Amino acid sequence: MRRSFSTLILTALVTLALALPGLAQERLRLSTTTSTENSGLLKVLLPPFEAANNVKVDVIAVGTGKALKLGENGDVDVVFTHDPGLEDQFMAAGFGANREKVMHNDFVVVGPAADPAGLKAVKTAAEAFQRLAEGKASFISRGDESGTHQKEKALWKAAGIEPKGAWYVPAGQGMGEVLNMADEKRGYALTDRGTYIAYQSKIELPILFEGDPVLFNPYSIMAVNPAKHPHAKYDLAKKLVEFVVSREGQKLIAGYALHGQQLFFPDAIPNP
Repeated sequence: MRRSFSTLILTALVTLALALPGLAQERLRLSTTTSTENSGLLKVLLPPFEAANNVKVDVIAVGTGKALKLGENGDVDVVFTHDPGLEDQFMAAGFGANREKVMHNDFVVVGPAADPAGLKAVKTAAEAFQRLAEGKASFISRGDESGTHQKEKALWKAAGIEPKGAWYVPAGQGMGEVLNMADEKRGYALTDRGTYIAYQSKIELPILFEGDPVLFNPYSIMAVNPAKHPHAKYDLAKKLVEFVVSREGQKLIAGYALHGQQLFFPDAIPNP
């Protein structure tokens, strides 16, 4: 009887072991911006997709330039970024597929409450950046070729200024780190509104300039093109793209708020 019971147990264990590979959780690699990660959005957006598809999404949060480079090299399966110009180049070169508009927010300039550069008095982003340069107020730049850094460089160019000098500090860091540095140095920084809201309770930097249409900040998601990288998990990547722009995904984005403020506004379905 004992031998029979042991045989049954052994048979059950072998059967379970053989079944486990089929139940193993698949992994999908996503490169995205530090703003989507720092804002906390992905902790809300990804779990329902992971549960429905028995997959774990491995997130690599870097600047948009680096995120797209990871897609270009085939090191990830999906790219979720916020620089339309760089994304256009990525798609034109054939590295991306199934590009979809996901959401937007805007950029704002934050700084010390005393506002030594006088940004509160200006009406346009060009004027704001001219004042920052004229007053040589400490400015912490992302300095990492991220979407935010690309926007910042475009704003300096529009203002007719090449920023340089001790007052201009290229950090080479993510958005959260830059906000912390600006807070410590009592300096200014350009940030996406989502990350700012997420960090608002940790720093003492009010928004000093906002509202210019040039500060619009759209996000897109793309699968890596399997024609370029056959090893990419295109079918699963496409499912993630479809989920993010589905009514369920867009509703999660629209409903994500911190400190009573909505961080992102859905674009695929504006009123999910």
